[in-house]
Amino acid sequence: MATGILGGSFDPIHHGHCIAADRAVEALGLDCVLFVPAAQQPLKTQGAAGTMQQRSDMVRLAIAGHPRFRLETCEIDRPPPSYTVDTLRQLRARQPEERFVLILGADAAADLPRWRAADEVARLAEIAVLTRPGAPEVTSAFVKHFVATPAIEISASDIRARCLTGRSIRYLVPDAVASYIARHRLYQQ
Repeated sequence: MATGILGGSFDPIHHGHCIAADRAVEALGLDCVLFVPAAQQPLKTQGAAGTMQQRSDMVRLAIAGHPRFRLETCEIDRPPPSYTVDTLRQLRARQPEERFVLILGADAAADLPRWRAADEVARLAEIAVLTRPGAPEVTSAFVKHFVATPAIEISASDIRARCLTGRSIRYLVPDAVASYIARHRLYQQ
């Protein structure tokens, strides 16, 4: 079995995350992808706008119905900050024979040398970097795979800004996530 791991704030999760995970499944022959919402990312100075429960709920809604996508809550179930090495240790303890592939965007991969126990992260999971046209090339001894993804300009910060100013987020997030954001009045003053 091969399991991909895609972590992040998911504040909110959007179509770009889902497309990237789907491309990783195809390119790397993954049996599933675990979406792992972070309680608190150590290298981000600003905390998440949505609560851990809201972000987890939105991931669950976004991936519902995809046969290879799963929600993994280990990072929000333990005290912050959320270190990837701790997540990988926990997953490895649960499934010692599993082939884990950590799926990273180019920006996260560029920061990898700054991560806690980066060398251990690379021992516990293969590192796959999502590439897209026009993005800077990542060169790192830690990286084992590259996954081509389309250049889709969707960002969580733009989605939050659009919500704040009352603009549409249709086609940026799954419909169920848009409904959840509206129902809970997320990202508004």
